[in-house]
Amino acid sequence: MTEKQELRRQIGGVGAVMLGLGSILGTGVFVSIGIGTGVAGSNIIWAIVIAAAVAICNGLSSAQLAAVHPVSGGTYEYGYRWLSPRMGFVAGWLFLCAKSASAATAALGLSGYLASLLSQRVIENEGLSYAGNVLGGITLLACITGIVLIGIRRTTRINTVIVCLTLISLTVLVIAGLGVKGDFNFARPPESIEVVQSGPQHDSWYALFSAAALMFVAYTGYGRIATMGEEVVDPGKIIPRAMIITLAIAMLVYVSVAWVGIATIGTVGLSDATGKWAAPLFRVAESTGMRWVVVLVGVGGITAMLGVMLNLILGLSRVVLAMARRSDLPTSLAAIDRRGVPLRATLAVATVIGALVLIGDVKLAWSFSATTVLIYYALTNLCAIRVDSTERIFPVGFAWFGLLGCCGLVLFIPWQMLVVVASLIALGMLLRWLRESGADDP
Repeated sequence: MTEKQELRRQIGGVGAVMLGLGSILGTGVFVSIGIGTGVAGSNIIWAIVIAAAVAICNGLSSAQLAAVHPVSGGTYEYGYRWLSPRMGFVAGWLFLCAKSASAATAALGLSGYLASLLSQRVIENEGLSYAGNVLGGITLLACITGIVLIGIRRTTRINTVIVCLTLISLTVLVIAGLGVKGDFNFARPPESIEVVQSGPQHDSWYALFSAAALMFVAYTGYGRIATMGEEVVDPGKIIPRAMIITLAIAMLVYVSVAWVGIATIGTVGLSDATGKWAAPLFRVAESTGMRWVVVLVGVGGITAMLGVMLNLILGLSRVVLAMARRSDLPTSLAAIDRRGVPLRATLAVATVIGALVLIGDVKLAWSFSATTVLIYYALTNLCAIRVDSTERIFPVGFAWFGLLGCCGLVLFIPWQMLVVVASLIALGMLLRWLRESGADDP
């Protein structure tokens, strides 16, 4: 039996916040706002606020758990400790499914913004857009995987630069967009709207909560701070603070960008630019009539998606590492090289993401991610509820509200997607049972 290898604690407070923002301010703002707008129209603003409320409660639950049990693996490890080995496995399996889909969405979005920036316009040929996005996504995934393999300290520094560039580009976009005449009124309550995306028409309240379920995923990058708890210095203090700061900044950015996007090119424009080219904010920047803003937003979109992919690969590889340590995945994936990097786990994650990139549909990938991540965080809240009162940092009411919020938003996910996720859970449990059976055989 080999001795378990430990990761080094090298991430401070600023680094933790930047890791969270790097995971949130990417696909969430540059792609998912357009997806949510296609469901709820101008009511996407309210969907963002609802999703933020649920995310804050989930963030406090994650912070509570990470402070008490600061190890790599997030809810996978928490499930083992506070629920059961089976529930822990389900949490880890769901995390891998959800975040692999999110990473594939980020790869396609990154490819879309890069292509739009290089051509100085949104690509008009859908066939070429699809082929180019897939090829570009695979190529960029390989490059970012190489960055992750150089080690966590250098990776964190690169991530900080990426987040700063992203925030600058979004701030400029909002300021420039305010100068474009629009008729969007934030104070307007939900009204009867036309659902932009294909499918059955829903009343405004159903569409509103469906969009909130999709937008919830856009906030869940804060979980990266928890999943890397084994590498955070003084996790009991840094993790809770970093999560709260990260979520506050993210909500402010989302509301501002969504408001400007709707006021400039409208809900249909945002939805179309997302579905066909995965670059909605590039269209918003074009509406300002300022070429330098278009270039800056294109660069911002590229850096944002780089940050998301970098952080997702980091988080996913750490969950694979944790699952391999418990033999829920092949134990060979638990190896850590001399630089402190889980090399095999990282390469395995990149392979799965690459396979999902081949689908080439950002809306489908994001919807799948929303379903799995809501169930995942429901389990997170269940774990937080069971933390002993002597170790509790935040009132248990936050965990209960987070649990009810996740379960409630799941009801607004299309049933077909729920069937797919349930089938994947069953598949994961079957594979786990087969591994256990094989291990028990003489």
